[in-house]
Amino acid sequence: MLSDVATAEQISRVISQATAPAFLLGAVAGFISVLITRMNRIVDRSNLLGGLRETDPGGSRLKDILPRLKRRAKLLNKAIEFAVISGIFTTMLVILAFVSSFLNLRHEYGAAIMFSVALMFFSASLMALLLEVRAALHDLDFSL
Repeated sequence: MLSDVATAEQISRVISQATAPAFLLGAVAGFISVLITRMNRIVDRSNLLGGLRETDPGGSRLKDILPRLKRRAKLLNKAIEFAVISGIFTTMLVILAFVSSFLNLRHEYGAAIMFSVALMFFSASLMALLLEVRAALHDLDFSL
C-alpha cells in the first residue's frame, strides 16, 4: 500500500513543474491589481461627473463623457473577468499536478491543456486592456 503513495522524488518533480504556473499566477495577481486600479479611477471619475448639476458651467458637456467612461469600464470588467478565470485555471493546474502525483497518475496532457487555457484567458485579458487603453487615448479631449 505504501508503494502506491507518491515518493519524495515525485513530489519534488511536481514542485519543480509547478514553478511556471506559480510565476503565471503571480503575474495574473499583479495584473488584476493594475486592472482594478484603472477601474477605480474610471468609477471615481464617473461618480464625480455624475454628481455635476446641469446648471454648473460646462456640466452638461462634461456629462457627455459618461458613456465613454462606461464603455471603458465594461472593457476593464471583461479584462478582470478573463484574468480571474486565468488565475482559476492556473490554480487548478497546480492542484491537479499535486493530486496526480499523490495518486500516481499521469497528468502531463491535462496540465498542458489547462496551462494553455489559462494562457488563452490571460491573452484575452491583455487584449481587453489593449482595447481599453486605445479607447482612453481616443477619448482624450484637450479642449476640457
